[in-house]
Amino acid sequence: MSRYTGPSWKRSRRLGISLSETGKELNRRPYAPGQHGPTSRKKLTEYGQQLQEKQKLRFMYGLNERQFKNTFVKAGKIKEGKHGENFMIMLEQRLDNVVYRLGLATTRRQARQLVNHGHITVDGQRVDIPSYQVEVGQVIAVRERSRNLTIIKEALEALYGRLEFVTFDEEKLEGSLNRLPLREELTQEIDESYIVEYYNKLM
Repeated sequence: MSRYTGPSWKRSRRLGISLSETGKELNRRPYAPGQHGPTSRKKLTEYGQQLQEKQKLRFMYGLNERQFKNTFVKAGKIKEGKHGENFMIMLEQRLDNVVYRLGLATTRRQARQLVNHGHITVDGQRVDIPSYQVEVGQVIAVRERSRNLTIIKEALEALYGRLEFVTFDEEKLEGSLNRLPLREELTQEIDESYIVEYYNKLM
């Protein structure tokens, strides 16, 4: 399945969740798009709930189905902690997501482009793989030749705050994960237990 490249706000309204985690998508029209959006909808089946939670999280991080499932399988091999929580933490460790969390991009999609185009380094080495798993303490920085990019400057100016598990030096344009995130620091609009149930039925 290819990655979705359509309107992200429409998708947010369809799922009833802010995929950017800013809430902007639902501020004006907190209902599904289309002429029947404001009307009530049928109650979802158990499978429907599981599928919807999976889609919410997948679209939030902008992954295709294969990437998403592969990450889920890897998370299941971690011996400590809960499968669902480990899965969400691994998604947070993706390089494109860390770039987004540091405030170098306004969306994860934009962060992925920065990584793909070679504007980001990890411990001084250029990395152009968005799925690269960032470890605690690794230094994520903007390449010297990319420091004057308009999209990076605008993203930093528009930033309203950072989560506590990342640190950032605005003068050096570099930051890092100072620790792994706690579950309560991540979106509370996702019930990862539904996602675990969904994939357990398929495997």
